[in-house]
Amino acid sequence: MNLDNFVVRAKRRTIEKFAKQEAWEKLSAKDRQELANEIASLPTQLERESEEAKRFDLLVLKLQLALLGKEPAYERLRDQVIKIAGLLEEKHTIPMVGKQMSYIQEVQTEEWWQDVTVPMLEVIRRRLRDLVQFIEKKERKPIYTNFEDEMGQESNIELTDFVGQDTFERFRDKARAFLRKHLNIDAVRKLHTNEPLSSGDLDDLERVLTDNKIGKAEYIDQAKQENESFGIFVRTLVGLDREVAKGLFNEFLASTTYNANQIEFINLIINQLVDHGIVDVGLLYESPFTDISPTGPDALFTSEQVNRIMQLLEEIKSTALAA
Repeated sequence: MNLDNFVVRAKRRTIEKFAKQEAWEKLSAKDRQELANEIASLPTQLERESEEAKRFDLLVLKLQLALLGKEPAYERLRDQVIKIAGLLEEKHTIPMVGKQMSYIQEVQTEEWWQDVTVPMLEVIRRRLRDLVQFIEKKERKPIYTNFEDEMGQESNIELTDFVGQDTFERFRDKARAFLRKHLNIDAVRKLHTNEPLSSGDLDDLERVLTDNKIGKAEYIDQAKQENESFGIFVRTLVGLDREVAKGLFNEFLASTTYNANQIEFINLIINQLVDHGIVDVGLLYESPFTDISPTGPDALFTSEQVNRIMQLLEEIKSTALAA
């Protein structure tokens, strides 16, 4: 995996962990979950393998597990492998197949399968996986049916657990959609452009939300309780204007010459401000910031520069608190 790829770089710490052989010697349930959720979908620079080869890998894996577990499915899976070897024998004119012909013929004999072992099956997988793509796909005839659907008597069913329910999360989603469409509302505009607020601005905004049936008063109260103010809550929904966010760091960036990692770190802060409106100082010591610098900003900047970054973030946050 190319760590210069921005998609891959975001998972750098996890990638570096599993790039070491010792990480694979004893995989925990958490490790398997990380591989499935964070690594499996990332792009690599390996050549794309054929679907047929992957399907053959799966077939042999099932066969190995059936052999170890002495399962009834073993004979059926074994016969599938033998059948594939027989189909490959018909392709003896293909040079890649011709090189393996003696082995392909041997695999079709009963003697070869006596006292077969898992390593022997692994050899089959390795030697035949790149050849199965040459087997012609048999054309399947369509199956036609002729029947009529029968409708029963209608009845009403209450679906109480679906999204139709009035919840705080639903209020948050509706408020986000409404506010981003109405950035011209005075309070929303100020929050989006980092201008100071007055208490009257937020009172007006609360009335706009309730008048447009975006949410109940109790949800607005809950938003205030879960955040330092209603302004902070709204700021997290609408984010900061990108040009405004960049402008807030112009003076900081112009004060000296920074290297690529330092600039990338600041750009990540700006992206977070655009998406979420505020960045708590503690987040600078968590992912995705630690994917650039494992110990946070302290390893990239001087103590004075770190203090200035934190000061800027607090100033940006303070504008969402009504005076």
